[in-house]
Amino acid sequence: RICRRGLSSAPVFTKRILLVWHSRTGLARQMSDAAEMGAHAAAEEMGCGQSDFSVLRRRARDATVEDVLGSDGYIFCGPENLASASGEMLEFFHRSYYDCFDESE
Repeated sequence: RICRRGLSSAPVFTKRILLVWHSRTGLARQMSDAAEMGAHAAAEEMGCGQSDFSVLRRRARDATVEDVLGSDGYIFCGPENLASASGEMLEFFHRSYYDCFDESE
């Protein structure tokens, strides 16, 4: 378990999930709200306290490379248009990809 505290004072690692979302009609935003609630519920079930786990919510247009690199996991939530992600989500991926790729090498 990633956050369960034992009897010892062993370090507990803080985990952060980046939730990037875009919504035109409000439905994808509702889905992102539910995903955030589910992430918090799962963290609580794994024994994570509020200081051990966080969800950083960003609209796709506001998410940065630093947000991506500073997170331990990701949730992407947006509408599908003609079998592809929405333009705003694609722009986020295109804007972030090479900087994140360079940092991961």
